[in-house]
Amino acid sequence: MAKAKKLPSGSWRALAYSHSEPVFGKDGKPVLDKNGKQKQKRIYESFTSDDPSPAGKREAEFAAAEFQMNKEKKVKNSKKEFTKMKLTEAIDEYIKSREILSRSPTTIQDYRCIQRNAFQDLMDMQLEDIDEVIMQEAINVEAKRPSGRYLKNPKPLSAKRLKNEWGLVSAVLHKYRDDFNFNKIELPEVQPRAVELPPAREVLRIIKGTDIELPVLLAAWLSFSMSEVRGLTKSKSVRGDYITINEVVVDVDNKPLRKSMAKNPTRNRKHRIPQYIKNLIDKVEGDALVNMSGSTLYYRWIRLQDANNMEHITFHDLRHLNASIMALLRVPDKYAQERGGWKSDQVMKKVYMQTFSEERQKVDVVIDDYFERTLEINNENIDIRKYKAWLTLFEKPDNKKSLNEFKDYMQHEMQHEIKKP
Repeated sequence: MAKAKKLPSGSWRALAYSHSEPVFGKDGKPVLDKNGKQKQKRIYESFTSDDPSPAGKREAEFAAAEFQMNKEKKVKNSKKEFTKMKLTEAIDEYIKSREILSRSPTTIQDYRCIQRNAFQDLMDMQLEDIDEVIMQEAINVEAKRPSGRYLKNPKPLSAKRLKNEWGLVSAVLHKYRDDFNFNKIELPEVQPRAVELPPAREVLRIIKGTDIELPVLLAAWLSFSMSEVRGLTKSKSVRGDYITINEVVVDVDNKPLRKSMAKNPTRNRKHRIPQYIKNLIDKVEGDALVNMSGSTLYYRWIRLQDANNMEHITFHDLRHLNASIMALLRVPDKYAQERGGWKSDQVMKKVYMQTFSEERQKVDVVIDDYFERTLEINNENIDIRKYKAWLTLFEKPDNKKSLNEFKDYMQHEMQHEIKKP
């Protein structure tokens, strides 16, 4: 209940919460909180009484309480009206409310995709007719729906995708239904996706000289996602020896959309540009470093793997390859998280204030050295098994200096073999 306070004039005033409105900056862009969500401003209704006595205090508080009670009745009545809507209509209303809050265009696009394809037996049902039993049965049916209609052998919908579909429908029901028991709904358990990653040297070998060498290296070496790779430009992203993620490009309705903010603040990061990648960037004509659509880049990557008889990994799996390499090189967690732009509870907040510290630069050297050494091994057709055996035999660390010593060693051995009678 709103409590009245006495004003300097002697009057009483009580404030009753009315609603919240999204906050926008002077530039018209949404103002975000520390979690990346748009800030909301609470709006209050003011009720006053000119009577300075305790009776005036009660009068102001009563008016505020009456306002809140009537507001709750209106909400309940409006919810009753909403329950007459079909599920597809309710989704339309929900999407409108999300667009006002400036939800990502790709999120809205996915909502529309779910609306077109998921739970089709429920879309024309009124919300009030959808109970827990009907919803659970619809989920059981949806779990068996073939996914990938254009594939020769489509598989049942994944548990992860079903979870996303239920996420939208449950949000709609939660917004417009007070009596739905969400605890009774069960979903299939999402199984972690197991991917057998190829050795980095194989990835570097098959992409060399191809039209996707630069985007693949940006993903596998610098841990950039596809949208980040597509958002890179010479004019905005490249500054001297550093490359910065400050824009991303995503596909909405099959058209590229450039956004000035990445998925979360930790993804807006800066890396030193390795010389090998810098040489590739210098050869790019135009401003965009990678001027191709997401689907084109994805399918060229798949076809390249097919041509080299490699098991398929997605373009996004190249970020996982980068993470596994950093683990192999024993890169400290906080620097690995920073380079990859992965969100964390505490470490990332502190690390982002220390970008390009002396230790971070050492990490860059270790990772760059690994990729440059691997490229050199591929370029000179060095027998990797002999190289590893030589490292073990002479107890050498696997670095560029050792590689050069190994090449000198092999050159000496070849000359020795030639001199034999």
